[in-house]
Order: sequence, then C-alpha cells, then structure tokens
Amino acid sequence: MSTAHADLQARLSGLYVHPVKSCAGLAVTEARLMDTGLDLDRAWMVVDAQGRFVTQRELPRMALVRPQLRALEVVLRAPGMLALHLGVNEVESSTRVQVWGDELAAWDMGQVAAQWLSDFLGRPGLRLARFDPEVTRLASRRWSGDIEAPIEFADGFPLLLASQASLDELNARLGAAGHPPVGMERFRPNLVLDGVSAQDEDRLAELRITTAEGRQVVLRPVKPCARCPIPNVDPASAAIHPEVLATLSTYRANPVLEGAVTFGMNCVIVQGAGATLRVGDAVAADWRFE
Repeated sequence: MSTAHADLQARLSGLYVHPVKSCAGLAVTEARLMDTGLDLDRAWMVVDAQGRFVTQRELPRMALVRPQLRALEVVLRAPGMLALHLGVNEVESSTRVQVWGDELAAWDMGQVAAQWLSDFLGRPGLRLARFDPEVTRLASRRWSGDIEAPIEFADGFPLLLASQASLDELNARLGAAGHPPVGMERFRPNLVLDGVSAQDEDRLAELRITTAEGRQVVLRPVKPCARCPIPNVDPASAAIHPEVLATLSTYRANPVLEGAVTFGMNCVIVQGAGATLRVGDAVAADWRFE
C-alpha cells in the first residue's frame, strides 16, 4: 500500500540496541534488521550457576554495565572495573541456559567474563552466555499468528516499539505529582516513533518503514508489553524509584492482558530482514480495527 494513503505518518526518532540482556542499552543512529530483531540485540545474557537468566529485577546494578559496539567486539564497562572486551564471534564452550520457559543450547563466554560479572554484580557463579545462531527460538504463535518470528535472548518478541508521545504523557503525570522525568532507556525499546499521539502505537495494524535505500520494512505490533519493575531502576545510579510504575498503573492497566500495566508494543517482522534502519526513516501505518 502506498504511504500516501496511510492513516498515520511518523518517523523513527530513536533506535536502541541492548547487546547484553538487561544491561544498559545503546542509542544508535542506524541498525541492521535481522530476522531475530536488530543486529546484536540481546545476543548475550547473564546467567546464574544453574544457567537461569538474571535481570535487573534481581540485580539492579546490571543497569550500570554499559556496552560499546566496535567492528568485531563488544566492550563492557562498569564503575570501578577495567573494560571487558568480547569478540562478537568468539566463544569458549557450549552450555545450556534457561530464559523464561525456554531451555536451549548456547555458548559460554569463559571465565574472565564470568569473574568480571560476578565481581561487579556481587553474586558468585554468574556466567555470560552467547546466543547460538544454530538454535531456533520462536515468539509465541498465540500472538504472532501466521508469522514465524525467531528471537534470540529477548523476553518474547523480535522488536519492542514505543512512542515519544507516550513517554511525554508519563513525564507530564510524573511532573504533576512532583517527580522528575524519566528517559526512554528505562523502557528498553528498539524503535521509537515521533509524530504520533500518546498510545497510538497500541492501535496500529502494521508499520511500513521506508529506508534510505528505498527498501520497505513491514512490522506488525502484536502484543502490548507488560511491565515488570525494571522501569523503576534509574539507569544512571541503579537506584529504585517506584513512582514510575505506580504512575503508569493509574492509567495503563490493559484489559488485553487482564489488567497488566503496559507500555509499548511487541512487534514481529513481516518483511524487510536485512535492511538497515536509520533514525529519521519515514514510517506509515494504518489503524487496527477489531
């Protein structure tokens, strides 16, 4: 369908990649779209001694582990720690990990990475796992429908979409209650829309993004993102500020998810894997009618 006849015209105002699940994300100006989501998003994951994933829910200091992407490596930095350099294509041994209800084969990144994480996060026995590209992990077909959507270590879907207007609305409510504003990084999206109204992302059937090369990427929002306590974690200090979710809960209880507090939409990829998305790309969409 031509973008000229779309119900809504917007643009991509933000792109975020989170190389290590539940650690700090990176705001980038461009990112390659893979069939599993943005390239290197949630490609690594911290696990405990039993191979179970750990997140800021248990260890808020994970927010202070900040990645830097280079050509062939990811560099992790944290206060008081020497930088940890990880080769993008380097692993040490096979392992088994668990993320939510999925148990799968993965790669262990070795003892140096394990000790670095255990020392900084204050929990012995932590390991760093790398997703094995030979493994297929799929989003729930209950929500993805006719789309088979592979994912890496993301919670459940290839991409998370949010809008600047939705964040602005939350910050207006926080300000009215005497609380400081929060940044988009607390909500850990991959794509941020500008030029739409608050919560418009909840009501879109499909997004058509036109890249600089003229390719069209088609994304389908399929499930509201239910929010755990991670948005309460200050990414600059790892301090907990419960007013963030408390404020959201006053107006974002979603009947689609039995009253869960939601912010943003999980998306699957209909078309366009291999394309490069850039901040400023044009977005067209139509309303979803049910």
